Amino acid sequence: MEVKVHSIHFDADAKLISFINEKISKLNLFYDNILAGEVYLRIDKSSDFKNKVAEIRIITPGKEMFAKKQCKSFEEAADLAAEALRRQVKRKKGKLLQVH
Repeated sequence: MEVKVHSIHFDADAKLISFINEKISKLNLFYDNILAGEVYLRIDKSSDFKNKVAEIRIITPGKEMFAKKQCKSFEEAADLAAEALRRQVKRKKGKLLQVH
């Protein structure tokens, strides 16, 4: 699976990008038919300390899944968004198993 990481209005360091790639690649353990993933990292303009936003979109045959989380660090936001996608992927796989 190819994962593209886009950092909007800042440069993400290699450590953050590898952390995100690791989180997204773990989704393949739950559903091996994920074609691609896109991650958008941005800093919200609000003065709130939870201003780091991670948006993750994964593409599977016939469906696109999306999760967006806002936290005080990009790692935490990416972790929570990946967890939300894991639940979506497990739900999709469960529905596919019921059909067959």
